[in-house]
Amino acid sequence: MELSNRLAAVAGFVQEGASVADIGTDHGYIPIYLVEQKIADRVIAADIHQGPLRRADMHVAGCGLSGRIETRLSDGLKGFQAGEIDTMIAAGMGGGLIIRILDEGKAVVDSLEACILQPQSEIGKVRKYLALHGLVIEREDMVEEDGKFYPVMRVVHGEPENYEEYEFIYGKRLLQMRHPVLKNYLLRECRLKETIIRQLHSHTESEGARVRLEQLNREAEYVRQALACYAQSMSREEETVWCAGKL
Repeated sequence: MELSNRLAAVAGFVQEGASVADIGTDHGYIPIYLVEQKIADRVIAADIHQGPLRRADMHVAGCGLSGRIETRLSDGLKGFQAGEIDTMIAAGMGGGLIIRILDEGKAVVDSLEACILQPQSEIGKVRKYLALHGLVIEREDMVEEDGKFYPVMRVVHGEPENYEEYEFIYGKRLLQMRHPVLKNYLLRECRLKETIIRQLHSHTESEGARVRLEQLNREAEYVRQALACYAQSMSREEETVWCAGKL
């Protein structure tokens, strides 16, 4: 099984010998890969709907792995018992749904060694939820695929860290490691927000436009703070190249 860049980044955060539940498995690609590559000792492909589970069953059977990958109907972690698995994957879903899965499945989450998360929206809210609930982002990656950007987090239990707001939004670990894909994302965000701000400046007669402009100005400031943090530890030569790339 060959994975897309997005899914390969998720699978890359699973430790060898893990017992894994892939929540919202859809086609079952990640479970198949984890077993084929001998990364996980046990994998359960779970989904809230029968349709995706049937697709996963077909793909699992087609790869000759029916006896090695279990498929399970489950709303998030509700179909699991504490201690049954040590790693949970929640990828390819909105941040709000990931937060709900973590919150409603707290008893299981408390027993896990790691959660591997790939939220596709409300990413800052996910990071903030983790920080408020004793969950620490141990490692983080970001990939670009088909013009979209996907952060991936390996989350473990630990002591809370201090975060600036822009670090919640753009990823403290990604900023610390000056991740090259994050750089492209920040530059794109900066250009987009500045373009929209310029357009809104000529339509501030409505209250809605004024409120939106204030919001965008705050968001643009967070991008600038993230860019400044990213560039902070660069050498003079690197900074020259970086500044040229921002133009």
